[in-house]
Amino acid sequence: MSALVPETPRSPASRLTSSFSAAGVIPVRRVKADGTEEDAPLDQVRVGNLLRVRPGEKVPADGVVTEGRSAVDESMISGEPIPAEKEPGSKVVAATVNGTGGLLIKAEKVGSDTLLAQIVRMVGEAQRSRAPIERMVDQVASYFVPAVVLVSLLTFAVWSLWGPEPKLAHALVNAVAVLIIACPCALGLATPMAIMVGVGRGAENGILIKNAEALEILQRADTLVVDKTGTLTEGKPHLVAVEPANGFTADDILRLAAGLERGSEHPLAAAIIKGAEEKHLTIPTSQDFQSVTGKGVTGTIGGRKAAFGNTALMADQAGIAAMQARIEELRGEGQTVMLLEIDGRFAGLIGVADRIKDTTLEAIRLLHEDGLRIIMLTGDSQRTAEAVARKLGIDEVIAGVLPGQKSETIKKLQAEGRVVAMAGDGINDAPALAQAPIGIAMGSGTDVAMESAGVTLVKGDLRAIARARRLSRATMSNIRKNLFLAFVYNLASVPVAAGVLYPFLGILIDPIWASAAMGLSSLSVVGNALRLRRAEL
Repeated sequence: MSALVPETPRSPASRLTSSFSAAGVIPVRRVKADGTEEDAPLDQVRVGNLLRVRPGEKVPADGVVTEGRSAVDESMISGEPIPAEKEPGSKVVAATVNGTGGLLIKAEKVGSDTLLAQIVRMVGEAQRSRAPIERMVDQVASYFVPAVVLVSLLTFAVWSLWGPEPKLAHALVNAVAVLIIACPCALGLATPMAIMVGVGRGAENGILIKNAEALEILQRADTLVVDKTGTLTEGKPHLVAVEPANGFTADDILRLAAGLERGSEHPLAAAIIKGAEEKHLTIPTSQDFQSVTGKGVTGTIGGRKAAFGNTALMADQAGIAAMQARIEELRGEGQTVMLLEIDGRFAGLIGVADRIKDTTLEAIRLLHEDGLRIIMLTGDSQRTAEAVARKLGIDEVIAGVLPGQKSETIKKLQAEGRVVAMAGDGINDAPALAQAPIGIAMGSGTDVAMESAGVTLVKGDLRAIARARRLSRATMSNIRKNLFLAFVYNLASVPVAAGVLYPFLGILIDPIWASAAMGLSSLSVVGNALRLRRAEL
């Protein structure tokens, strides 16, 4: 185990660091003072060390880039699918994945001080601070068992003093009958049988319940906090808009842009190339390809000079001014807008966005109908988050938050008296999932998110939350009915077993029949619990 975090067997912390600790056995490339490089174990990295991060490698420590340019996949921390461009002076985070460029970084935080380790600690602390739920059956049993023992002793005393001969025999038989018929088997079965059947019913519908506590709290939730990327959206950029300028067609600019982007491994490039392939366009080959970090790409296609990127790359392009309003409109819809220039002439724009899941709109409607207030909590920009929220009808948006701030937001909502459910899919959501009274993880997300959550939606479909709440209500209702059956049975049978009817009707219950009646009470509870198998979700 590396020095990144202390090893805790089968803990969420160990799940969180597993992907990086596997890389810990591979030596880190450390640059010495004389400029030579050496391989060093991760646990020997110290603050101030210069570390070489090659393409495709994981960043070994929190630090700052001193040399090189690249795009770093920070989705495990930020939850955002588009890699962040890094250049000298940019901050990098341990365990994020470097793209196609080489970086030289200066370590600023190592081991247990890294952001990743801090997230691990927050997950652990939030889980340890969660108070155990108070069980209804425990409350009933805490009064019922002593009461039954007392009734049995009173029965023995009454029959010993005022019963018919043989007094001691009648006293002993009736006292034993009280203990047998009041045996709290049905009370003991009331909760676990309903939970067992309810959890199984949930699994059949793609809802994995971690424990009974999750089922019990879910029905009481009044606020649902959701992450954006990977929860409301697909978590992958897709081609959304292609708008040509005069003299060009949509196919023209998509084909030329795809030809330029073929030399890039940026996720936005992959989205454009995939969009062109889906339209069965012939993608040309580019020459003189160059990547301009943070701006876009340039090259030559069929003897024509081409440039494709953001407005910073095309700052001097006169044709953009006429499209500025449209560019801002698309950005307001949550799209990343890129512009194409051919031989110095503005050719058109392409919009790429992280597409909202097909099921999300219906899911939000169902959850609103179920009485939940929905809050989007995301590390994305305020403008992009608000664009998504408007489309979906989400009640409130909290954007630009870091992992630690997400859990703090959950604490604030709890302090307001809300019963909060949190839905997310990434490592960055893990502290909030653990802090929330009920955490809901997407099955398509990370292991740590699922470890931190009480409920996992196997298909990552938010509509399953509405089904899970119906299951929670049905299960808790079933438990209450089971407890009612068991308790009412005992209220009715214990006095009869004690001999209350003997002076009037001459009725006494033999211990053998008392044991049979006790078994029937347990069967009634089991039968009622099995009704959950047919519950409508």
